[in-house]
Amino acid sequence: MGKKLTKRAEDYSKWYNELVVKADLAENSGVRGMMVIKPYGYAIWEKMQAELDRMFKETGHENAYFPLLIPKSYFSKEASHVDGFAKECAVVTHYRLKNDEEGNGIVVDEKAKLEEELIIRPTSETIIWDSYRKWIQSYRDLPLLINQWANVMRWEMRTRLFLRTAEFLWQEGHTAHETKDEAIEETQKMQGVYAEFAESFMAMPVIKGTKTESERFAGALDTYTIEAMMQDGRALQAGTSHFLGQNFAKAFDVKYATREGKQDFVWATSWGVSTRLMGALVMSHSDDFGLVLPPKLAPIQVAIVPIYKGEEQLKMLDERIAGFTKELRAKGISVKYDNRNTYKPGWKFAEYELKGVPLRVAMGPRDLENNTAELARRDTLEKETIDQGDLVERIETLLTEIQDNLFKKALNFRDNLITEVDSFDDFKETLNAKGGFISAHWDGTSETEERIKSETKATIRCIPLEGGDETGSCVYSGKPSSKRVLFAKAY
Repeated sequence: MGKKLTKRAEDYSKWYNELVVKADLAENSGVRGMMVIKPYGYAIWEKMQAELDRMFKETGHENAYFPLLIPKSYFSKEASHVDGFAKECAVVTHYRLKNDEEGNGIVVDEKAKLEEELIIRPTSETIIWDSYRKWIQSYRDLPLLINQWANVMRWEMRTRLFLRTAEFLWQEGHTAHETKDEAIEETQKMQGVYAEFAESFMAMPVIKGTKTESERFAGALDTYTIEAMMQDGRALQAGTSHFLGQNFAKAFDVKYATREGKQDFVWATSWGVSTRLMGALVMSHSDDFGLVLPPKLAPIQVAIVPIYKGEEQLKMLDERIAGFTKELRAKGISVKYDNRNTYKPGWKFAEYELKGVPLRVAMGPRDLENNTAELARRDTLEKETIDQGDLVERIETLLTEIQDNLFKKALNFRDNLITEVDSFDDFKETLNAKGGFISAHWDGTSETEERIKSETKATIRCIPLEGGDETGSCVYSGKPSSKRVLFAKAY
């Protein structure tokens, strides 16, 4: 399987980058900052996508698709929105190339300049709300609950596979409502969906909270977030849900006839998660040997490796293992029977360890005689020899155990990295020595928030929805505070 991974303790960033590439999740492309998601990585994303899509539809949302290119005039209608994204926009100015008459290769045909420049979507609020103006006339058309699976482009200068790329895959929900309360309820509901997905499927504990004004989505009145803690003590924003008020409705003149027969602007939300979740998944559970995947998102849940000498032994193992693979698949468990003769069993073991396959089964001629099989867990690296009659049931049990164990392990790790501090000296010392979330009082001003950020590189990750309510003094300014917030260095 080639060179071993750099150890996390030595260089966490290098370990992450090596792991993403070596485990065949993704690689850099010929375009700066853009990645190729390889089949194994895309298979994990497909599982994420399938579960999220199911959850969205269960909460009443429908999928649609909107254009990749947005007229610049649309984008400039909502002032704070364009301010938030202007520096990251890629712009299409021409629609044709031609051979240069002076022999300098292909050049832009200046005669094919667009009358209006088009922006490659960094997010789709503007193009979607232009459509909503045509779709919404009356309260009977509300609520409008739409989701889009798409790619977006944000011209990031510093990129890292999955965590921050110039182009990434995501979903973006965009909804319209009769009342402010309904829109806020939708925003909170989708934050809850994201939290449930992160914890139940990714086995990644998250803290639900709201963003400070300076950290909100451009154009939002409030941003609800789920914040996770990575193994290097840095936080990661795993998903956001935004209450947009009537800003976009007013910008695009989206009115509806109320139940009283008057005209009013609709209330809006938007919410999204992206392939950044792939990075979060890698960093939440993986170790120095490779990926560790929660069974619910693993493309291969069980890998079965035959150990044999000669075709006759392989044939006997093929026949025995065929029954197990059929039984496991009937129970909805994904199985790979790896009887390739081009690699030795040890190489295969190392490959499945690197790729984070939750369970590995090894079976050889002696196991056929003794009616046994060896089971190896990826999360704990423990092995056990069991009777073949118990194999399927034991696999079912272990997959549930592994899913639960990964969550509990990550939760304990996260909880041990939440530290309450009451002085700025303790704040700085904890941040440098321990990392993690720092629970501290803040005076509520953007000035204090910015000063803490410039002095420590720590940002307010969220104002937690639960807990933290107590009177105290701001850790920086000493001014009165009624609630602790969570600071951390973050991706």
